[in-house]
Amino acid sequence: MTKDELWESGLTSLNCKVDNKQLSLLIQYVDTLSRWNKTYNLTSVRDPKDMIPLHIFDSLVVADFIKGDSCLDVGSGGGLPTIPLAIMQPQREFTALDTNGKKTRFIQQAVIELGLKNVQVVHQRVEKWQAPTTFDAIISRAFASIHDFVSSSSLHLNERGTMYAMKGQYPTAEMQYLPKGFELKDSHKLHVPLVEAERYLLELIRAHPPTFT
Repeated sequence: MTKDELWESGLTSLNCKVDNKQLSLLIQYVDTLSRWNKTYNLTSVRDPKDMIPLHIFDSLVVADFIKGDSCLDVGSGGGLPTIPLAIMQPQREFTALDTNGKKTRFIQQAVIELGLKNVQVVHQRVEKWQAPTTFDAIISRAFASIHDFVSSSSLHLNERGTMYAMKGQYPTAEMQYLPKGFELKDSHKLHVPLVEAERYLLELIRAHPPTFT
């Protein structure tokens, strides 16, 4: 399968309505990631052709589940899932946060090269970051355990916001340690085109006490 066929097959399977500019930006991002990866070791995936399903499709598969006007990506690494989502969702503001300076420098450069106006980049530990506002959505892609993700990041979530944990296998054991005050709203088994491994998305919200009338 050629790269063009790979893009067409995967995006069609994801039901992504992509215009020519968005497709061009996704392709450019993969090229930029591959180029920087040779020097900065941003990802263990070396072949640009493999990056398309393992990084781009793996990020875009959650696009329809995210709600709200603002999204914080904790442990964004090489800009995943922030940059693919920001390309496809220009109406939503994204913040990519990571503790690794070389990775945040890459994300910032990619944002500049791609001309993305809806992405901010933060080099900081999430629990120490003094954010100017709270977020409607907070997402992590294999960033940490459910407990660590929620306990370190939830201070940045607004009262009615949702935390989205992207996982491989369903984290049954991790869910036993979900911090008090949070509950599982929903879980989704995902199908990433051309990726055989399991994928899940968990939606976590603040547990509100029942109201009686």
